[in-house]
Amino acid sequence: MERPIGMFDSGFGGLTVARAVIDLLPHEHLVYIGDTGRYPYGPRPQEEVREFAHQLAWSLVKEYDVKAIVVACNTASAAALDELEAEMPVPVIDVVAPGARALVGATRSGKVGVIGTVGTIGSGAYDKAVAATGADVHLTSAACPGFVEFVERGQTSGDEIHILAERLLAPVHDAGVDTLLLGCTHYPYLARVIADVMGPDVTLVSSADETAFVARDRLRAAGLLRAPGGEPAEHRFLSSGDISWFADLGGRLLGPELRDAAQWHHD
Repeated sequence: MERPIGMFDSGFGGLTVARAVIDLLPHEHLVYIGDTGRYPYGPRPQEEVREFAHQLAWSLVKEYDVKAIVVACNTASAAALDELEAEMPVPVIDVVAPGARALVGATRSGKVGVIGTVGTIGSGAYDKAVAATGADVHLTSAACPGFVEFVERGQTSGDEIHILAERLLAPVHDAGVDTLLLGCTHYPYLARVIADVMGPDVTLVSSADETAFVARDRLRAAGLLRAPGGEPAEHRFLSSGDISWFADLGGRLLGPELRDAAQWHHD
């Protein structure tokens, strides 16, 4: 099956998922669209995020003939997943449910937390996803406005972000959670700061690895995995914004695969 796996995100965060998918499925072709021309999604109305998600998903299907779509953006998953699953002619894989499963699987005390954008946390998507696991846990959620912007500026350490993190993480810290889900694909880049604030007894869970496992299992079940051998896998990275910035910052975050980023135009 030579068709690529498609992925999209508001910008750079989904690169954490792309990295996990490339590492787990090295034979697979990949097309990734970072909608950097319109990021951040977190503060935008859900209707608008839903519209963007539809544009990106249909572009991957029609222009790049993808065999599956990974919605590598928590805000877009929370806003549009149900509609995309109903509408898309290919399997749609999200980051929310895999993250929730990883979260409840990692806790010892049953006190768990999730942090995300205002849009994701406000949507209640994680409350629903955690409840759907059937696990007996108590979930504390906190929105972290500003985190995405720091990552997109390439600023992942220093006093400024540390002070912001202390303020925003206070609800999950004070709730005594033992496991914290990074409910935004940008947040693994801030893992060191978040770990410093939360302390050594709190396990941080990223949805990237778990999402890659789900993608593999879904593709395998549908008979869509690409056989090893043949031409090397091709990874294409597209951005709706400034390409040089996307290639530079994205390359630092993901690796050398991003050197040849290209432009994506939305209708």
